[in-house]
Amino acid sequence: MPRRTPPPPLPVRRALRKLGSDIREARLRRRIQTAVMADRLQVSRPTLWKLEQGDPSVGMGVYATALYVLGIVDRLMDLADISRDPVGQQLASEALPKRIASK
Repeated sequence: MPRRTPPPPLPVRRALRKLGSDIREARLRRRIQTAVMADRLQVSRPTLWKLEQGDPSVGMGVYATALYVLGIVDRLMDLADISRDPVGQQLASEALPKRIASK
């Protein structure tokens, strides 16, 4: 029996649903048909449908390629930007030594 991946946490599912919905809206605004979009992504139409539903089983690369096809991939680079991570910055500053020994 194949192992099933547990579903992601609810906030992740919500974020993926919004991402999929936004990708669908962007595709429709550009008047790109599903067959054309699926071809550009090199996926099947059912996979495109899953992507637009925010299905977590669709690979991140497919989501990223969809953003590229729609001309909005640049926003992907800012998702985990460490300059916008206050918790990480606080942890990093706490790890700095209080003093530096002289030679």
